[in-house]
Amino acid sequence: MIWEIVFTLGSLLGVFLASVFLVYLAGLIRVHRRPLTYLPGDPGQFGWHLAVPCRDEEAVIGRTVSDLRELFPHAHLWVIDDASEDATAAIVQNLTRGDERLHLVSRRLPDARTGKGDALNAAVDAITAFAGGDPDLEIVGVVDADGRLAPDALAVCAGPELFGDLAVGAVQVEVRMINRHDPAPRPGAGRFRNLLSRILIRMQDLEFRGPIAAQQARRREVGTVAMGGNGQFTRLSALHDLQARLGRIWGGSLVEDFELGAFLLLAGWETEFTRDTYVEQEALWSMRRWMAQRTRWTQGTMQCLKLMPSVWASPRFADRGVLEISYFLLQPWLNVIGSLVFIPLPIIYTVLAVTGVIDAPLILILMPFLYVLLSFAQHWVWGIFYQRDEKAGVWRTAGWSLVFIGYIHLVIITSWKALIRMIRGQGGWAKTRRNSETLTGPVAKEE
Repeated sequence: MIWEIVFTLGSLLGVFLASVFLVYLAGLIRVHRRPLTYLPGDPGQFGWHLAVPCRDEEAVIGRTVSDLRELFPHAHLWVIDDASEDATAAIVQNLTRGDERLHLVSRRLPDARTGKGDALNAAVDAITAFAGGDPDLEIVGVVDADGRLAPDALAVCAGPELFGDLAVGAVQVEVRMINRHDPAPRPGAGRFRNLLSRILIRMQDLEFRGPIAAQQARRREVGTVAMGGNGQFTRLSALHDLQARLGRIWGGSLVEDFELGAFLLLAGWETEFTRDTYVEQEALWSMRRWMAQRTRWTQGTMQCLKLMPSVWASPRFADRGVLEISYFLLQPWLNVIGSLVFIPLPIIYTVLAVTGVIDAPLILILMPFLYVLLSFAQHWVWGIFYQRDEKAGVWRTAGWSLVFIGYIHLVIITSWKALIRMIRGQGGWAKTRRNSETLTGPVAKEE
């Protein structure tokens, strides 16, 4: 019957998807268990330019600028005001007085508010006009408006295996959540809502320091390290190279930083990742905002599928590198397909079998549910690795692992939301509001 054919094909597809993910997961676990330590270098050998793109960031920009100037007094700090409607520009202008290394790049409508990539392109133009040294020795870092770099970030990136190697065009450092230990991250909320917010924050930290860090370490092995925006450093000569090849550096993708990394690799530059240092950023405690942010990221990854033909045709990638990038670009689409294979199909088939509409052995009915159980169990391991970093107790680690299993499967929802946005032709860029922006004004009504 037709249902038997559909179920058989669905089961075969499920076996294939589960097998691919298991192989990929095994590779991630293998590299994550072998942390690689780089030798630090002398940051004084380079000129450092830290770019901070801003759009309505008055809640955080003052602290971020002060922290960066205190930690890295010899670096130039470039704040790009993307036509903010709040006091962002005024705050930065006040801080620039008497500080020759703090620069404000102002963008104005109608040319502003067109995305983070355009803001960073404007920053590079300003840096290029200002910098007079060898572009091979000028490094441009990107720090989000709520970001805090580790004190040793520049020294680590200056190491002989990172920017000390002239073949390396870009370095991405590990990302951590700065508010992961905040006992009451949601001011004014009750104990239960703060508990939910703490859990969401902790899951974001676990995600970035667990599977995302492992994914980057795996990419390092196959030569496909991706850029992630916050905590991203790029050699100025590499940026000039892309500008000459493409006419612009950052494109219009919703994940413009991944696109930048891909273009650097296609141009022949090497990209690197390190866990020896880090950048901290504010994790979202609002599920609504988290969902909007991840939907945008997922849609951006779907948009980057157009890069796959160039990757497959390029002689610069080894076979394993091509497969890794292809798997990453296909992941949102596989999430959509997998949700159909693993959720409605087995339920429908089971109902038909139980009601006697079709004959089916018990093992065939149970097989899709075993796939789902296996899929959940695969994510338990990240809580164990995270416990090593955070030095938490056994019971707390077990709780984090259980919650993370559900958290990671939210990508199914964001994949569907991203697909629907693409079908509707919705591709606009929107800034994710900061946590503190929910305390006053119309933003508070969202919560």
